Amino acid sequence: MTPTLAPAPTLLWPHQERYRKAAQALAEELFDALDDDLKPFVVLLALPIDPTLPARCLEPEDCGLPAEAFTHAVARGRVIQHATPWPYPERDDVSPALVRRKHEGLGVRDAVQEILDALDEHATHQHFTGWPVAIREYFVVTVLRVQRKPVRAYPSLRPHRFYTDGRPLAASLLVAAMYRFNEEIVKALSEPEPGAGIITRPRESEELLRAAGKSLLDTPAQALGLDPATTKLFATCNTISSLRYEGAEGVGKLLLARRGHPNTEEIFALTCPTELTDYRAVRKLLEMTTPDVHLLADGETVYALGRHVGHYDAVREDLFVISFVTHYAWELLHAGHVLLRSHYGLPGVPRTRLSRTGFRRALKRTFGLTDAPKVERLWDVVLEASRQKHGTLLVITTEALAEADRLKLQCMLVEPVPLTPLITRLVTSIDGAVLLDPEGYCYSIGVILDGRASGRGDSTRGARYNSALRYVESSDHPCLAVVVSEDGMVDVITSVQE
Repeated sequence: MTPTLAPAPTLLWPHQERYRKAAQALAEELFDALDDDLKPFVVLLALPIDPTLPARCLEPEDCGLPAEAFTHAVARGRVIQHATPWPYPERDDVSPALVRRKHEGLGVRDAVQEILDALDEHATHQHFTGWPVAIREYFVVTVLRVQRKPVRAYPSLRPHRFYTDGRPLAASLLVAAMYRFNEEIVKALSEPEPGAGIITRPRESEELLRAAGKSLLDTPAQALGLDPATTKLFATCNTISSLRYEGAEGVGKLLLARRGHPNTEEIFALTCPTELTDYRAVRKLLEMTTPDVHLLADGETVYALGRHVGHYDAVREDLFVISFVTHYAWELLHAGHVLLRSHYGLPGVPRTRLSRTGFRRALKRTFGLTDAPKVERLWDVVLEASRQKHGTLLVITTEALAEADRLKLQCMLVEPVPLTPLITRLVTSIDGAVLLDPEGYCYSIGVILDGRASGRGDSTRGARYNSALRYVESSDHPCLAVVVSEDGMVDVITSVQE
């Protein structure tokens, strides 16, 4: 049996337990908003500055980490410190003593991450080390554990890129969120009363998500040779996507690259390039774009309309696409991969439009349905519905006939008919839900759903998503809803949880 870090016999500092609970709550709120499968878990480690003292797991008592692995973590950190130069530029307002302390912390953090990487090599999860903060005779390290599979499921830019001042740039939205989370916990532990700030003044997860989105957009700004502090691409894209032109929502693409990039071709140039911060002018220019003609911008100005040409070498990481999907929704892409999707100013990680495997699993979990022909028939219906560009909602329930009768005053009843892709395309072209049973028979269309509010709604999602969530969670019978949003996001909500 693998020995684990011995629990601390006493509290290292007064706010220890409350701090860890607050950090755990913040992690859950922040990372669950990105992906429910991340399952964040916060661990506090105490690494002794005095090598004669044992390493300890502060919170929770059973952190599942082997004791002997951290015995020499601080000593290893000092080796790293002395073997690597201070990575940040020298500043007159920073004393040599502060630089030494920060350099020591950087070494300890890298040493702990080395240990965790080795422990995680064959595990289903990954640990990420926060900045060590000296409290009494220990370095307290806040470690975040998340599931490995969702972390690797999303595209990422090349790691180990840095701001001009040496700070690391975010390679993905998940990494950016981790940076923001670590900043919060370090700030809280560095106060005169360690941890008190995160307890009494907790940051909202949406605020941290927006900060993470801004950080990720700093990466293409830096790649284009711009100063991320003044470029503010995230806020710029949000504002442009929020504007309408003569009542129409903005749809089109903006290619971000230095002028003269080998993979862009100008169709016609603007004599006076338009500043990206001239939001209404850029929105007006967006009206001229087509599926293969885009705005060309260097990160500061729109200088031409043009197109993508040739084969782009993704290793360069100097050509990015901003795709304005619908009103107040846009995406950041690189080499065809979506790195970020922003909806009403709140960034999120990209999701696949629909997973055949996930849908099959949801049918089996909800209805016990495994009959291949029936599953395939429902899959064809859902796949067709997912192509509805204005969004739609399918509700599959074992009580479809009874529910159609109960809701007859707020829907259109139809003669029971097995849905085909053609019929699905027709019935999902109007507002309201389509009600069908697990056999694929439709009983009503244009349904206005009811249901009790559960407190699990999402204010950043539309009425369609939240009404489906209320209906499914209020149902007394097995029920599954497929929500297709206008921005292309597809959610499967079931009344039976895993």
